[in-house]
Amino acid sequence: MKRRLELFLIILLPILGLVFLGGKIMNLTKRPEQKITTTSSKKVVQKSEEEIKKEQEAYLKEHEQEIVDFVKSQNPKIESVQINWDETQKSDGGLTTPEYYMNVFGRINNIENSGWGVDIPINDDQSINMREMFMLHEPTIGGKPIS
Repeated sequence: MKRRLELFLIILLPILGLVFLGGKIMNLTKRPEQKITTTSSKKVVQKSEEEIKKEQEAYLKEHEQEIVDFVKSQNPKIESVQINWDETQKSDGGLTTPEYYMNVFGRINNIENSGWGVDIPINDDQSINMREMFMLHEPTIGGKPIS
């Protein structure tokens, strides 16, 4: 009986793994030119991915102080935070997480070779979830953590 159960699991587990992986790959193959439709009470509005990204970046700029305060809270030696808006990008969580994020990067204390990165989740309705932001990589100077 034990041998039968082992054989059953040996056969079943790879099949389940392939089904799971196939579903994840299907989620990640969305074309960038795909239109996202939102409905209002009067008409259907279609926005391109680029329009949505611009709106998301504008929202982040309106909430810049929240990002600055969050980065400052990571280390008491951080006196000022500079955001490099040109490096802001939208990304997905990778093969294992289908969520999308806005990645925000910058410097600290006006030091040229310093850096930090924050990920801010994007909700299913394409809105930004500021409450769930987290450090993508901790603040560093010269590639080393601040000590």
